[in-house]
Amino acid sequence: MSNVFSFTGTVGRDAEVRYAPSGMAVLNVTVANNIGFGDKQQTLWIRVVLFGKRAEGALQNYLKKGQQVFVSGELSQSEYKANDGTTRTSLELTANIIDLVGKRSESGAPQQTPGRAEQIRSPMQQQNVGHDNFDEPYDDDIPF
Repeated sequence: MSNVFSFTGTVGRDAEVRYAPSGMAVLNVTVANNIGFGDKQQTLWIRVVLFGKRAEGALQNYLKKGQQVFVSGELSQSEYKANDGTTRTSLELTANIIDLVGKRSESGAPQQTPGRAEQIRSPMQQQNVGHDNFDEPYDDDIPF
């Protein structure tokens, strides 16, 4: 794949799974990505599509409005005529990766369990567990 686009964003509408006439599952979800800052901030709405076995799984149950996600895949752009006759542009990403990031902003959403944070620590972080006291003297025996 030569066209890879990766971003983080917020699910704007609950994911839907439909089936093509061939029987293949197709998961659709719309994700908002904010670019810029201050008065110049804009929101890009990107339609994300996932095909096949991965679309059939339980992912649909977690892709709810407000959920933060990381998405990566192939980006395409298309133009269409709106009802008012204007030409609009649509962005669609055929996803290879959809990962949940953090927790949903709505109340009643699934929360990350404390044990999960322990599982995703890097080996370097695991060596320093419990050593968050910065008042301890610094070991200066490192040769570089």
